[in-house]
Amino acid sequence: MESEFITREFSNSLEKNLLEQIFILNQENTPEVGNLGSIDNLKNLLKMSYKNFYVMDAGQIIAFVVCFKEGSLYKSKNYEFFCKQEESFVYIDRIAIKKNYRRKKLGNNLYKIIQGLASEEKSPLCCEVNIFPINRPSIDFHHDFGFIEIGRQRFEENSVAYFKKELL
Repeated sequence: MESEFITREFSNSLEKNLLEQIFILNQENTPEVGNLGSIDNLKNLLKMSYKNFYVMDAGQIIAFVVCFKEGSLYKSKNYEFFCKQEESFVYIDRIAIKKNYRRKKLGNNLYKIIQGLASEEKSPLCCEVNIFPINRPSIDFHHDFGFIEIGRQRFEENSVAYFKKELL
């Protein structure tokens, strides 16, 4: 019997076990997502964020997404790029999916949820993707999902392409 994936919105008081699972999944997905360093850093990130969702299968977190809107105190150079470019926006800061659950439409489903929120807000959907080291699957995913590249930035440790999807 196949398990059904359950998608939930993060609450402000996630159980310690769930926070640990999200932290571990984040760390397993570096460098595609930024290294958080500690669970306390994860908690701070979530406190500043706008909306976040996680997906469970058999009681384990298998995917998550963290999003911000304009006006957050978040000090990410990538987030600040969109603050300078857009009056309002929904920014996908990070999405991580366990390796053995990839290519099962989890990213697509999470993006559809976030796209619905951005559409309600009448805001574009924004994100960045590593181009060094190259994250070709993510670049292809964003192109297929209707994002266009609007800029690039080179950093000491990596380089990114900035993507945006206008919503009607």
